[in-house]
Amino acid sequence: MPTPRVHLVLASASPARRATLRAVGIDPTVIVSDIDETIAVADAESRHGRLESADVALLLARAKCEAVATDLTTSAVVLGCDSVLELDGEAHGKPRGAAEATDRWRRMRGRAGTLHTGHWLRDERPADEGGTGATLGATASTTVHFARLTDDEIDAYVATGEPLRVAGAFTVDGLGGAFVEGIEGDHHNVVGLSLPLLRELLREVGIGWFDVAGMPPR
Repeated sequence: MPTPRVHLVLASASPARRATLRAVGIDPTVIVSDIDETIAVADAESRHGRLESADVALLLARAKCEAVATDLTTSAVVLGCDSVLELDGEAHGKPRGAAEATDRWRRMRGRAGTLHTGHWLRDERPADEGGTGATLGATASTTVHFARLTDDEIDAYVATGEPLRVAGAFTVDGLGGAFVEGIEGDHHNVVGLSLPLLRELLREVGIGWFDVAGMPPR
């Protein structure tokens, strides 16, 4: 497998997103943006009105991507991602503490929610390397069916700290995997990054999948 000719910068601190990319042979440079997500959403809603959950995910993905791309000094494509869980028409990101995580799980158990992950891509390669200057994005959405947990299971899960670190207060690739009974849609999207959607966005700017992907690390 040839060495990838296009480098990817991931504008996200998520270890799960990086691991998803590395599993398919993409070794991104991780640069974390310093945007205030609460302010970014509040500002957008003050100008455009209430945002749908999928729009919140895309807005934050774009903000992360653009914040990193603005200061980038190397040739690369920049990918920003953000995930929110939609439940009862409300968008939920990372819980602000154990009490919020516990309350959310008591609402989620035995039900289904929709995990939206916004993806935003910017082509920051120079023209002589095929750069287009393109900026584009889309959102992938996956329905997640949660098990009917007992109060004791919820308390024990929250005590591990895992639900406090992730959007929606659950993982499918960690301890929370035992509490997800089914998924309708892209499994990788629930982890935090839709590989099929990333492929489509890259194609839109003339970049083939194997221009960024190589052999996964052993």
